[in-house]
Amino acid sequence: MMKKNIAFLFLMFSIITNANVKLPLVFSDGMVLQRNKEIPVWGWADAGEKVEVRFNKQTKTIEADKNGKWMIKLTAEKAGGPFELIVTGKNKITVKDVLVGEVWICSGQSNMEFQMYKTMNFEKEINDSNYPMIRHFGVAQDLSGTPKEDLKEGKWLVANKENIRDFTAAGFFFAKKLYAELNIPIGIINTSWGGTCVETWTSREAFQHSEEFKSMIADVPQLDMDAVFEAYKNAALDNIKKIQGFPVTMDNEEQFKKADHNDSKWPEIKVPSLWENQQIGNIDGVVWMRKTIVLSAEQAKADAVLHLAKVDDEDVTYINGVEVGTNKLWEALRVYKIPAGVLKEGKNVIAVRIADYSGGGGIYGDPADLKIQFGDKSLALEGLWKFNVVQVKLSASPNSYPSLLYNAMVNPLIPYAFQGVLWYQGEANVWRAKQYKKAFPLMITDWRTKWKQGDFPFYFVQLSTFDEFKGNSKVGSKWAELREAQSETLQLPNTGMAVTTDIGDAKDIHPKNKQEVGLRLAAIALNNFYGKKRVYSGPTYKAQQIKGNQIILTFNNIGGGLTAGDNSENLKGFEIAGADKVFHSAKAIIKNNTVIVSSENVPNPVAIHYGWADDDTEINLFNKEKFPASPFRTDNWEMITANQKYEVNK
Repeated sequence: MMKKNIAFLFLMFSIITNANVKLPLVFSDGMVLQRNKEIPVWGWADAGEKVEVRFNKQTKTIEADKNGKWMIKLTAEKAGGPFELIVTGKNKITVKDVLVGEVWICSGQSNMEFQMYKTMNFEKEINDSNYPMIRHFGVAQDLSGTPKEDLKEGKWLVANKENIRDFTAAGFFFAKKLYAELNIPIGIINTSWGGTCVETWTSREAFQHSEEFKSMIADVPQLDMDAVFEAYKNAALDNIKKIQGFPVTMDNEEQFKKADHNDSKWPEIKVPSLWENQQIGNIDGVVWMRKTIVLSAEQAKADAVLHLAKVDDEDVTYINGVEVGTNKLWEALRVYKIPAGVLKEGKNVIAVRIADYSGGGGIYGDPADLKIQFGDKSLALEGLWKFNVVQVKLSASPNSYPSLLYNAMVNPLIPYAFQGVLWYQGEANVWRAKQYKKAFPLMITDWRTKWKQGDFPFYFVQLSTFDEFKGNSKVGSKWAELREAQSETLQLPNTGMAVTTDIGDAKDIHPKNKQEVGLRLAAIALNNFYGKKRVYSGPTYKAQQIKGNQIILTFNNIGGGLTAGDNSENLKGFEIAGADKVFHSAKAIIKNNTVIVSSENVPNPVAIHYGWADDDTEINLFNKEKFPASPFRTDNWEMITANQKYEVNK
């Protein structure tokens, strides 16, 4: 009996060790394959193993190479399904419920990552989310110092009430519009990561062949990320110890919520503001923050509500040792009713335990949302707070080195057949906006080179309004300069840009109206690629003509004609300057589909700015199809990001 068992186990072991035909994770149940193009199917097997691929009415075979890799190309298929994709070697893999239709890759930072459950009117949207023909593949976040062959994790999900919650919102609304017009399956592959710069999405080879970046990449070694993570953590711990003057430890943590705890030796940090922008730096982990306030007898007795702005990611908040609230949503405003009897006359202590899991960390948001409200009066809590870092869970950021996300979250998808890319990124590059004029086209060209599917459509979202630095024409605007870099990227073939100046939020870097973002991207695709002609863009600056004390502007993409979006007679957001380069707010009117700009302060004008500010909320030039004009300038004077270059921290 024992021998039989041993023989059986040996047989099973032989089958398992040899049954190694394997597909990439993106080839899995519920997938969508690209129609009307050759379909690469690839994977791994034993060296020399014969692999058979069957799909619909096709059967193709190939032998794995000496490294065990294999790839075949199925003949192009028309839209349809569901089918099965069957791959057979020494074992057999059956991929079920496979559709053929349009596949789009969605990538970028947090506004592309932005999940459906965060969108405005989500309760309404969830009731209109049952689309069996729309599928979403979520690529798990991962980074690597060298190109990976497969993804860390990921799966295809059908659009329905149960699954829709974590779909990319911009991508889903794009897919929904495409499906409504094309009536064929739509697949979206979501590979995005909040807070990431464009350089981490670009391959090492692209930098090596770029005059702008080749000296930078020459100094970057091929990385062992485990060693990098350890080095980063040790450096962060050393840095925090120096700042605090005491070690990072969770010992005595329970004492920190109490009003009588002595925090006199704790350092101070500005609140509201993410700690990445301050002395704590780029860490994930646990940090306590404390604020001591003095209240009158009247305030202590009043009904009171604590407004703690936003906390990234999770807070547990105490007043005088009593827990008053907790929240795990990093974008949610914290509003906690303070129970009667908690506040007292004299000294009171607010203590917040903050757990940060990724990206930014700390109390952040609008200073007006940081206060204790007593009826119609309030006590501001903005300013310096005490802090104590008690745990560091740091790994290297995706922005620590170039190519980390390309290696882990893009390279494994190549050469999957798809139609085009949707991209929403740029916020993390505003510091070096001028260099983005080279970095962004470099990434687009890089992806096109690597995929070998020609100049596929690449449509991106221009940054909406956000008052990050209070930038404007007088002091310069990094955000306006980044928008300009995005506009200039349209010089690449088969690109398109959705302008979103009118649907942003000056106080929130993550505007919630992703419905309109998706629709504007879809309008570009439907017009430019799918032959369904329509107006898909707002006015774009063409030329200026100086006539006396006026400048007359002409535009492309005027659609049915120029108009003020709020139906006012005067356009807003136009500024005019003379040779002194000093811009003044200007009068701007529409006449015969031109814009005439002037100011009594500028008798001899030479240049115009439109929407040249971080916060360009007020601008109102549209076409009659309600697409906003892209911000622009007519001068070529040096900008404030002119000398900022991408550097790798050594």
